Amino acid sequence: MDTTLIYSIAIGAVLVLLVWFGRRRSKTSDPTPDGERLDTLIGWPPQPAPILRASERLAYTTLKLALPGYMILAQVPIARFISVPKRSSYAEWMRRLGSHCVDLVVCDVTSQVIAVVELRSPDLQISEGLRRRLDRVARALAAVGVPLHVWNPDALPSIEAARASIAPKSPAVPAELAARKAAAQATTARTNVQMPFADTDREWTDEDVIEVIEMREPTAATWFDELDSVSPPQSPGDRSPQR
Repeated sequence: MDTTLIYSIAIGAVLVLLVWFGRRRSKTSDPTPDGERLDTLIGWPPQPAPILRASERLAYTTLKLALPGYMILAQVPIARFISVPKRSSYAEWMRRLGSHCVDLVVCDVTSQVIAVVELRSPDLQISEGLRRRLDRVARALAAVGVPLHVWNPDALPSIEAARASIAPKSPAVPAELAARKAAAQATTARTNVQMPFADTDREWTDEDVIEVIEMREPTAATWFDELDSVSPPQSPGDRSPQR
């Protein structure tokens, strides 16, 4: 038999098998008989679930009592408070690290993260992949100067111990913001001018003054948008003038 004919038959058989496997896989992954996409709510009926486990709730309460002037947030993605350059693949960074959530974060009044608390049992058996991921988290936090505190969920520190280990690192109100707040209060007292955006019968508190003075925005990075980090080059004629 001609060698060319044998090769043609073999290639045809391989193509038939590939098509058959592809159709079988498609039918297995799509339970609908007509191949239509599942509705999000019908295919995955949602149910309410608690955000925090019992140990995380206890740790959260400990931080709230130990640091009354600070903002405590739970289950925050790293991409929410760490910004990275987009010269490399942003999707790859999100896969490696950005989508990882830390258990608890401690912020000052400007929502700047000053400490991270992770709950991890010493005898916890974790995979090698997860261990490498946790090491990346620790290195990233160290690179941006955010202290990482690992707490044993079965032996949480006392309120006093938590305050001593976290509070001295940074005041709840940064020094620069406190000075601006004092200057704004002095100016308001001298001129007796109503604060901007104030309601007619509203009494302003220190927290309101801070909110008016400091209007910082978090990083725009989120889980699913801006994943294509490298934009296609533009020709000089396509670039719009800067305004």
